[in-house]
This record gives sequence, structure tokens and C-alpha cells, in this order.
Amino acid sequence: MLGELIYEGRGKRTARTVLPMEGTAPRIEVSFEETGKLVGIEANFIGTYWAAIRSDGSVYGEGQGMIATREGDSVTLRGIGTGKLREGGAVSYRGSIIFHAPQKLARLNTVAGAFEFEVDAQGNTSMKMWEWK
Repeated sequence: MLGELIYEGRGKRTARTVLPMEGTAPRIEVSFEETGKLVGIEANFIGTYWAAIRSDGSVYGEGQGMIATREGDSVTLRGIGTGKLREGGAVSYRGSIIFHAPQKLARLNTVAGAFEFEVDAQGNTSMKMWEWK
């Protein structure tokens, strides 16, 4: 069951790099930056993930990122997800997130998050993360 909305943001893909293949699966590394809100606090998110296109056309990926709040706190996170390629090069992911947060946001350290991450054909990103109860 999904609980509280932990993060919501929008931004832009900033880089793409082709990585060595894993078996026969093409792999790409993607970086992005977003502005949004983390537990109601204005924040900036910088993230990087790699994605492999599987033989059935689905996408598997793993990533990490850092969210810096306007109040000066930083939260790091790791995620894993699966997705689908969309028209024009867009992609849609769903997955899970774990957090490493400072004392002020320590409750995130015991939260497993569920996320939706979208990248449109122009490289615009949008993400939502919820507490996974």
C-alpha cells in the first residue's frame, strides 16, 4: 500500500552515455536534474542511473542520487526499477527507493519508497516517490 507522497519534482535529462553491453543487452547511463519538494521542503535532485534494454523490450535500471533541500540538508538514495520504452524515445519507470538521510530527516531512513519516473521525448523528467507501507 502506498502512503505519504515523499517527493515530487520536475526537471531535465542532462546527459546520456552508451555503456558496454551486458551480454547482448544495450546499456545507457542517464543523468538528470530536478527541482521539487521532499516532505514539503523545496529541494534540488541530481540523479544518475543506468538502464539495460532486455530482449523482450522492457527496461531494467539501477540508480542513485542526492536531494539537497533549501534548508541545507542532503539526502542520498538508491533505486532499482523496471520500465517501458515509449514513442519518440520516451521512457516510463516504476520501482523502489531506499534513503540515507541526516538526523533532521531521519524518518526517511526507515522508509522504503515506491517511485514513478517519466522521461518524455524532449528529455523532460517528472518523478513522484511515496512511502511504501
